[in-house]
Amino acid sequence: METLRTLWETFFDLESMREALPEMLTVGLRNTLLLALISAILGTLLGMLLAIAGLSRTRWLRWPARIYTDVFRGLPAAVTILLIGVGLAPLGLTWWGPNPYPLGILALSLIAAAYIGEIFRSGIQSVEASQLEATRALGLSHGAAMRLVIIPQGVRRVLPAWVNQLIALIKDSSLVYFLGLVASQRELFRIGQDYAANTGNESALLLAGLFYLAITVPLTHLVNWVDRRLRDGRAGGGPDADSDSDSDDPVALAGETALPATGKGASHA
Repeated sequence: METLRTLWETFFDLESMREALPEMLTVGLRNTLLLALISAILGTLLGMLLAIAGLSRTRWLRWPARIYTDVFRGLPAAVTILLIGVGLAPLGLTWWGPNPYPLGILALSLIAAAYIGEIFRSGIQSVEASQLEATRALGLSHGAAMRLVIIPQGVRRVLPAWVNQLIALIKDSSLVYFLGLVASQRELFRIGQDYAANTGNESALLLAGLFYLAITVPLTHLVNWVDRRLRDGRAGGGPDADSDSDSDDPVALAGETALPATGKGASHA
């Protein structure tokens, strides 16, 4: 019983949690979401460019994209953040002063782009080649076919994996504390760690973990719900069941009339 009481007081001290809660709500949560959201936007944009470059027929686009992906996926996130945050600190001081957030966001964005680029690339490659051939038959250029048909379908297919990467990015935002943060710049993990170090009690750090769960778990269930809706909408069809087979055909979507069958099969018919 003494051991259980010690564990309870170490991790579930309500007074320690109550003391840390206001700062976590007003400072830590805001900074965590700021780091994650800006990094997610920049990482997604750069990741899409990497995916397109990685699928390019031009080697001088494809090879740099793959080298970039291999490097930033192979390095630990903490190493990347330290290399960029410390190595580029003199430039950061010149451009925006001692605030470490821009370099932290840059590092997180570069890391996220490597993973998101691979997610988008796999999604684009999963689209059937016949989709591209059909759009080219309609007279669309390769670029227009990719932009209007292939990429939207590929992104929809990898939506859960993309959100999972965003969840990982939210958690990786805690590593920005390596760059040194003043009181107003601390995110959830740093605030919880500071309270735990000052009080010798881990309850505030556990509270920070609960905040991360409150952010990531609903995101996971939300994307699963969206994914199910997309799959049900694709498989369920509409009032005219006979049109289901044409719902994903770009020729049918464009309003074109299917050509009559030719060859031996047509002659026997």
